[in-house]
Amino acid sequence: MVTPDRDDAIFVGKGVEAEYLTLRLANRHGLVAGATGTGKTVTLQILAEGLSRAGVSVFAADIKGDLSGIAASGEAKDALVSRARDMGFDYEPDRFPVTFWDLFGQQGHPIRATVSEMGPVLLARLMGLNEVQEGVLNIAFRVADEQGLLLLDLKDFRAILGYVAEHAAELTTQYGNVSKATIGTIQRQLLVLENQGGAAFFGEPALNLQDFMRPDRDGRGMINILAADKLMESPQLYATFLLWLLSELFEELPEVGDTEKPKLCFFFDEAHLLFTDAPKALTDKIEQVVRLIRSKGVGVYFVTQNPLDIPDKTLAQLGNRVQHALRAFTPRDQKAVTAAAGTFRPNPALDTARVIMELGKGEALVSFLEGNGTPRMVDRAMIRPPAARLGPVTPEERKAIIDASPVKGKYDKAIDSESAYEMLQKRVRSADTQPPAEPSSSQGGIFGKLGDVVGSIFGTNVPRNKRLTSGQRVAREVTRTVTNRVAGQVAADIGKSLGGSLGGSIGRAIVRGALGGILRR
Repeated sequence: MVTPDRDDAIFVGKGVEAEYLTLRLANRHGLVAGATGTGKTVTLQILAEGLSRAGVSVFAADIKGDLSGIAASGEAKDALVSRARDMGFDYEPDRFPVTFWDLFGQQGHPIRATVSEMGPVLLARLMGLNEVQEGVLNIAFRVADEQGLLLLDLKDFRAILGYVAEHAAELTTQYGNVSKATIGTIQRQLLVLENQGGAAFFGEPALNLQDFMRPDRDGRGMINILAADKLMESPQLYATFLLWLLSELFEELPEVGDTEKPKLCFFFDEAHLLFTDAPKALTDKIEQVVRLIRSKGVGVYFVTQNPLDIPDKTLAQLGNRVQHALRAFTPRDQKAVTAAAGTFRPNPALDTARVIMELGKGEALVSFLEGNGTPRMVDRAMIRPPAARLGPVTPEERKAIIDASPVKGKYDKAIDSESAYEMLQKRVRSADTQPPAEPSSSQGGIFGKLGDVVGSIFGTNVPRNKRLTSGQRVAREVTRTVTNRVAGQVAADIGKSLGGSLGGSIGRAIVRGALGGILRR
């Protein structure tokens, strides 16, 4: 007999011996691989059920909708009861706490992130930008940060790009070349993203990751299922979203080291989409996050058809492995079989490469980490039957689960806060209503100031309806008379007189008049 429910481990299947995933080593990450139709989704469901029983929260993408059945009780079908009996335990139907999520808000609670949270690197990946365009995108984020402009949704993003284009000349001097043509290219890619449904993802309220890790009333871990059937029509958005989620977990969760069990296990289905056409800088970042997030209490499990889909550095971090059947019809398939066999700890009693091609549905090669953190020798095992339903829930069942969700109402309605778009619009309106500045003779440097002084003395800058002093009247009269008689010559003489000893009859008259007016005040 086997013990299907242990406090320290999850029973996954049975070969020569029972195969258990040790909970305190579940944060060492894992791989579930195999060709289409070999049982990967069932294995994912088995792992999710076991983690939930142990109080560990789970996040998984549901590509075909089959995984949603984990929210409903299973049926004691003859095949399932028989398989359980052959493994040494009694089949008991069960159901598990589930929260449904959907980026588009149709089959679950909406998931949103702000543009600022996504950041320029992931946005560049999402929009397929080249290195130069990504550089301009970084400048846009820098400008928004320095000017206190919140980037929450796509209209904020578009507004800051417009602002950068408008001020391209001055920004080029400060940050480097900013081309309006490059901004235009980014704007076009932004339109493509919007047409793919990206507008529904960016905004508020943003996801609180703690809502992924809340247990139910019985202490079971919450299983968070992302409806991804429609999302897979935009594979770039799907891959970038899951990478953002992984990055947010890494940034927000505190260091906890090795604990008795993880806080969360993250299942990345169709994992090859994460690495397809990804630049080296991004794959290096993924490898770094996978390596370090273990100490945050998070286990990452990649689910894919071919182990070759995962870069070697990342593949080396995956200690817990379940390999379903592979078919070797092409040279690349044969290479994949050899590569998959080479990743296991050899078993002298097993020809791993041959067995991989012979496995039936529901069978797998299994190697989990042992107590000291080293992998067990690979063994051929039959995967246990799931306790929850095999297959999707009905739309009515899904709706009932969503209506009873602990986060109902928290994310369902979008909030449009004041952010970059509104703030830049205010600036434009303020500039349009600003009255034009009155011309001032003080403008024009030293000569303008000199004109103000002379105008005050002569009374020429005094409004017509204001009474002049006696000195100003004398000065204005003398100026008018002299100007009418010999304008050019007298102007030169006045300049010389003012610049020198103020001599001459005109200069003396002006000074006497001005001083007389001053002294009589």
